[in-house]
Amino acid sequence: MSAKIIDGKAFAANVRGKVADHVAHLKEVNGITPGLAVVLVGEDPASQVYVRNKGKQTVEVGMNSIEHKLDASTSEADLLALIDQLNNDPEVHGILCQLPVPDHIDADKVLAAISPAKDVDGFHISNVGLLGTGQKAMVPCTPLGCLMMLREEHGSLSGLNAVVVGRSNIVGKPMAQLLLRDSATVTIAHSRTKDIEEVCRRADILVAAVGRPEMITGDWVKPGATVIDVGINRIPNGEKTKLVGDVHFDSAVEVAGAITPVPGGVGPMTIACLLANTVTACCRAHGLEEPEGLTA
Repeated sequence: MSAKIIDGKAFAANVRGKVADHVAHLKEVNGITPGLAVVLVGEDPASQVYVRNKGKQTVEVGMNSIEHKLDASTSEADLLALIDQLNNDPEVHGILCQLPVPDHIDADKVLAAISPAKDVDGFHISNVGLLGTGQKAMVPCTPLGCLMMLREEHGSLSGLNAVVVGRSNIVGKPMAQLLLRDSATVTIAHSRTKDIEEVCRRADILVAAVGRPEMITGDWVKPGATVIDVGINRIPNGEKTKLVGDVHFDSAVEVAGAITPVPGGVGPMTIACLLANTVTACCRAHGLEEPEGLTA
């Protein structure tokens, strides 16, 4: 029997709908329009596409989109000055500096300069610490999207065995923290994990975020498990290339209870959760009730 396919596009559209409703409420009742500022340094083609999509979706949900496109030769000092200006702008509730930045700029310094309250990517060390100690934090967008999907699929995650394959600061570690907060029993597996296949086979929830194409095959998956595939890998496909995840979809779909495809699974949730985080940041800045179903 094939698994249920979790439709990330439909899920993301639903999240954006909730965001749009809350934005309309904030405008009507409080006279506030959430604002998202995106800073892009240089001409990286993939980054340009991301920024364009973020701007488009920000406007579609009724928020203010503020874009700063800077030349690749922009100095670190000038970039930090711009971030300081955005930190102090009451119309801006979320700030995102698109990575990668040019080599002469220290990305860690840039991320540290963003006000934690406006850090809608959830990468600031303060937010990492707050999340790790179970306090209210801005949460990285991709793990937040995964958590929303898992809650929808399972209702409660309490007591379930969850395995996160991958230990990155962007996905693996925060994903594990979020699962712990929802009372799952969490294992982080990685390149040095012994008997990794056996570790994965014990998982009721298996989150693949390791960046290795189709590494996890169906025989690593516990029958009926929920598989969330965060991987986006481009592999040769005849004359062209195709996108695949970290999970070998065709074999895993025969074993899992539910699974996200690549593309069309976790990917669309990332921008949707960025918008959700911006609304959350806006509500927190003004001491207003946070939007239901859009936070961790």
